[in-house]
Amino acid sequence: MKVAIFTDETGWHTRQVQQALRARGAEGRCVDLADCRIDTTAAWHGLVIPGYGRELPDAALVRGIAGGSFEQVTKRLGVLHGLRELGVPVYNDARAIERSVDKSMTSLLLHAAGIPTPPTWAMESTAQAQRLVTRESAAGQALVLKPLFGSQGKGLQRVGCVDGAHVPLPSLKAYGELAYLQRYVESPGFDWRVLVVGGRAIAAMRRCSSHWIHNVKQGAKVEPAALTPELAALAERAAAALQMDYAGIDLLPTADGPQVLEVNGVAAWQGLQRVTRFPIARALVDDLLDRKLATVRASVAAAGGARRA
Repeated sequence: MKVAIFTDETGWHTRQVQQALRARGAEGRCVDLADCRIDTTAAWHGLVIPGYGRELPDAALVRGIAGGSFEQVTKRLGVLHGLRELGVPVYNDARAIERSVDKSMTSLLLHAAGIPTPPTWAMESTAQAQRLVTRESAAGQALVLKPLFGSQGKGLQRVGCVDGAHVPLPSLKAYGELAYLQRYVESPGFDWRVLVVGGRAIAAMRRCSSHWIHNVKQGAKVEPAALTPELAALAERAAAALQMDYAGIDLLPTADGPQVLEVNGVAAWQGLQRVTRFPIARALVDDLLDRKLATVRASVAAAGGARRA
């Protein structure tokens, strides 16, 4: 069993996945999607995956996609789309990653599914965005301006009514000339990260910080958290709304109950593993092999039987 681990950097996470694969008698090879290419003369399938020659991996697990130009990222996602179309199970596949990496699409799908999430706006008109910030500020509300494709809490700014003073919308040049704005929700000094694997919430932690941004990369500390039925059910609904194989769900406590802030389709779990005994990498690999791969193989077998009939 050969599994491609798509990643732009190797380290703790990839070692954990490779170890879990070896325990299942499988081999995990790290491959950068930037090194993959489409070559219709190379093999019947038209893809070149380094380390696999003219063959394709039996399955693929996505751990990271390097940033690049719009064209480069499109090609990298195209490789994932191609693998799926060729019958290789991809975990998470390109469609799921596209839904989660685009924060506006995440917000739209959460809202459409009736999942509690802060009011959100995404617009290209600077004038419209300025009017929105002014209106929200006049109502005593702050907004969080986020990069549409950002991660790890980078580039977040509060605008509108912040600590009793009006903060105007900054230049959107650094945000790709697009305003993605989410109503600010005051936190009690922490949020939750819940990991969902195969449709089931398996572990949770609290990310604690004196700052309003609770990402670990921004200095937040992690501590164990009880995976209550309420948290588990909400995280599972969020993952299902985006059709994720696995996902890190960020939730914020409010007076009306937890709200979902973000859904991470290439979720890291090193911080979570420090505060839980649950073997996360093993759960990911087991779900990939026992559910995702088994389902694809069963579908192929059924299709073959139907053709023979």
